[in-house]
Amino acid sequence: MLETFYDTFGFAGAFIISFLAFICIIFWIAGLAGISMIEESDTSKTIRLTLAILIPIYPLLWMIKDMIVQKIDIQKK
Repeated sequence: MLETFYDTFGFAGAFIISFLAFICIIFWIAGLAGISMIEESDTSKTIRLTLAILIPIYPLLWMIKDMIVQKIDIQKK
């Protein structure tokens, strides 16, 4: 499987795709950690965590939204 992956994309392509996949996994885990730290009702938190686990793009979008909100809050001060 790895040999086919390498043969298909070459060294540079395989390296870039593997690196991007690794970064996405790290951001997914970071998003899960951030969502789990939200102080909300247990039901809302459970729903958000379930969505984050089942839909991996959700924590990434949540992190981007949270960073924008934090930046706006810092600029207001």
